[in-house]
Amino acid sequence: MSESNFVDYVKIYCRSGKGGRGSSHFRREKYIPKGGPDGGDGGAGGSIILRGNRNYWTLLHLRYERHILGEHGEAGSGKKSSGKKGEGRVIEVPCGTVVYDAHSGDYICDITDHGEEVVLLKGGRGGLGNTHFKTSTNQAPRYAQPGEPFEERWIILELKLLADVGLVGFPNAGKSTLLSVVSAAKPKIANYPFTTLKPNLGIVSYRDNQSFVMADIPGIIEGASQGKGLGLRFLRHIERNSLLLFVIPADTDDIKTEYNILLNELTEYNPELVDKKRLLAISKTDLLDEELKQAIAEDLPEIPYVFISAVTNVGLTTLKDMLWKELNSEEAVQLKEDKTEKDTLIHRNLDIKTVLFDDDEDVPPFDEDEEDEDEENYEDYSYLDQ
Repeated sequence: MSESNFVDYVKIYCRSGKGGRGSSHFRREKYIPKGGPDGGDGGAGGSIILRGNRNYWTLLHLRYERHILGEHGEAGSGKKSSGKKGEGRVIEVPCGTVVYDAHSGDYICDITDHGEEVVLLKGGRGGLGNTHFKTSTNQAPRYAQPGEPFEERWIILELKLLADVGLVGFPNAGKSTLLSVVSAAKPKIANYPFTTLKPNLGIVSYRDNQSFVMADIPGIIEGASQGKGLGLRFLRHIERNSLLLFVIPADTDDIKTEYNILLNELTEYNPELVDKKRLLAISKTDLLDEELKQAIAEDLPEIPYVFISAVTNVGLTTLKDMLWKELNSEEAVQLKEDKTEKDTLIHRNLDIKTVLFDDDEDVPPFDEDEEDEDEENYEDYSYLDQ
């Protein structure tokens, strides 16, 4: 899929269906002059439901469907006939989608599992017919309940990739090359900065038919947290990663300084990212001898590191072992089980000032031929008083 088809931000308008009004009908049959009330209930309006679908990995299918409307419930009728329920709408989204209110930026819900469903907007209940209000002292009620109104809101769907390991580094650090070698992913690779314009996912095979997921995001530059380059738009994709792998080429002038710059950009974007486990991979080491490696190792950050070469496959097995060990450590397993810890990182309110859309001035769509059923006059059944 081309870069232009990767959509991870979508703003849409959702509206559930309103409930149908109850009927104030009276039984009318030959030789039965006072048949009594037999008005049916109105049908419930359709709800708007979000459902996780692992077959989607982008929000492209929602880019051109900006208005999701549930059907209204139909009104009840005579002979205690209930109105037809309005058909709801199910919005299929990729696993890892977070939903925010478009006006306030408040967090609404998070879809992480395949088949998980969340009722975003509940359809209005149908009104009760007049048959429910008959009593011994009120045998001919001429009123019925109107249906409940619909719910509506603008929402923002934000996709955050689900991966175990996230690759962090400057442009041309060798992240895409590493992903293409250790997995079956085929990211675009070229000898110029910002070759990667969209995140890429790859499944890394390990021993005994085990595997883990690795994510490659576009390169980060200094000032990415203030909007420079592409880092600000894609930094959120590493919020779900259990482990961060910093990839820095061996020909960098100062590896420690570059690492600190990358770490600072993550901290500026979200201070809680500093608490994630971190590893360092020194890439492009196929031309280094042991003496140069030892010289470089003397001035590296105080985190686990490994020298690798995606071209010659040097150090890749060691890298996989280190990643697998960290992903399955007691601390990492406990953090996965503790959903509260994960929620504090992922479920932050959205700063809507940093998200720009072309349709901010859009108005909700309404059916031109839609009548306000609740204002409809009820019939006057004066013949019953005769």
